[in-house]
Amino acid sequence: MNWLSPAELRIGLGCMRLSTDPGRDEERAHASIAGAVAAGITVFDTAHAYAHSETELGHNERLLAAALRACGAAGAARIVTKGGMTRAGVAWLPDGRARAIRMDCEASLAALDGLAIDTYLLHAPDPRTPWATSIRALAKLREDGLVARIGISNVNRRQLDEALELAPIKAVQVALSVVSDAALRGGLVERCDELGIALIAHSPLGGPRRAASLASREALAAVAADHGATPAEVALAWLLSLSPSVVAIPGARRPETARSVARAATLTLTDSDRAALTPELHTPPSGPAPGDADVVIIMGIPGAGKTRLAGEYVSHGYERLNRDERGGSMRGITRALDERLGDKARRVVLDNTYLTRAARSHVIETAARHGVAVRCLWLNTPLAQAQVNLVSRLIALTGRVPTPEELREVARAHEGVMAPTSQMRALRELEPPSRDEGFADVEELAFARVTDHRGGPAVLVAAAALGLPSWQDAIAAADPSAPHLVFDWTPDASSTRLDAGVARLRGVVGGIVDGALCPHGGGPPRCWCRPPLPGLALAFVAAHGIDPSRSIVIGSGPAHRTLANALGARHIPVVP
Repeated sequence: MNWLSPAELRIGLGCMRLSTDPGRDEERAHASIAGAVAAGITVFDTAHAYAHSETELGHNERLLAAALRACGAAGAARIVTKGGMTRAGVAWLPDGRARAIRMDCEASLAALDGLAIDTYLLHAPDPRTPWATSIRALAKLREDGLVARIGISNVNRRQLDEALELAPIKAVQVALSVVSDAALRGGLVERCDELGIALIAHSPLGGPRRAASLASREALAAVAADHGATPAEVALAWLLSLSPSVVAIPGARRPETARSVARAATLTLTDSDRAALTPELHTPPSGPAPGDADVVIIMGIPGAGKTRLAGEYVSHGYERLNRDERGGSMRGITRALDERLGDKARRVVLDNTYLTRAARSHVIETAARHGVAVRCLWLNTPLAQAQVNLVSRLIALTGRVPTPEELREVARAHEGVMAPTSQMRALRELEPPSRDEGFADVEELAFARVTDHRGGPAVLVAAAALGLPSWQDAIAAADPSAPHLVFDWTPDASSTRLDAGVARLRGVVGGIVDGALCPHGGGPPRCWCRPPLPGLALAFVAAHGIDPSRSIVIGSGPAHRTLANALGARHIPVVP
């Protein structure tokens, strides 16, 4: 890795909590930064969004710049900051639009008041913005000379590989510690090491809640005692021993803590120390497997159709392990698999999301300890089809399309229920499975919707289409006796266009003509009823016993074509 010179410590200072803690103390923050500088630390991690709320964005950058100047280190510090994240009160919302990334970078430069940005990171993927759009915007910052280097944060290996095709990524920042090893299991550490990319480990002690429990970990405490060090220092030294590409950035809110984390860079662990602390990955089979033993992972994004496929395996004698039925955590499911294989269970199917290599690694290793290979079935369902599945389940659970507030309540009671943005985020996080993870076989399955064709047809009409001159031609091509739905959404929740459309339609067709409006505001969709999401259409379908595949969607743009395709309906465009 050529980012830091050999003389520089691979320990930096994470400055986030100096601005985000409720009881922050700026005088103590200045002393902590000065203590880090005195201990030889040169890397300082910040972000434009590190603040109490959106009213003081840039607080952490201003604090860091002032502290570095005060202790005479402004010219020697390597500042790593991040953009592409906005705040709504105390909430954190990724914003990966090109304009937002540019504006955040310019705001960071202003907050740093003349101090250079060594490395600028995209704070997190935005599920609403194409990944390529965000990465190209990031690359433009470097091309225009605003920053020296660029990188990405909170990503998996697939996202890194995709970013590298578009930009010279020099750093990746992810959570990594003795208690959070997803980046290690998911192959991200290996990939960064292979390509000479700096892997900046945030939360390297496990985060505020888990850091306090490090001393209770027997292996960590034993190694610390052998070296006359603290468990936290040994945890950081272990992290640095994983790869020369790793740079750890623990937070330090007191000068003595800053000095302690710097000492971790001077510890040298033995091979036996590292073996005691490092989780075993890809454990080899411990003995011969039963001849008919078979463990099957069915994976895919929420709404992919995993439950139906798992049911087919259950009907052939497989035992199902699933969070929908059992509750608890994914680790709990893995422990249940360990118990069942220990009890000589022969056939087990696990149908959870398993989006990442890291998530799947636990199942592969557990089965391997019992000498059992794992097969993977990947339901590669398009997002629009998965949305239909998820909303259909919601309507079956609640009898309607829930409001955002009701949706949160339902999600607490039922695994797999979520808001649209959460499902989009799952798609962004998905890492396609590969045999090099340790699978005996990987099979990709295309989604095929099953319908019994018992219902009748319907006509689903976008209100915007009814305001175009040729709308009557489109309506004439549909069955006038079929139930009709006019659906709409406007940012101000006005029903004017919807009411006008319903009135026009009732003047030319007989039978049922209903109107449905999404009343929820703009921004990231918090509900499933904002067109072209399928909530309004599917609620109408359920209420009237409709077969969507026999229906027609009359629309005014590409989004309505997408809706028609997702429903399996015919699409009739109204041309302006």
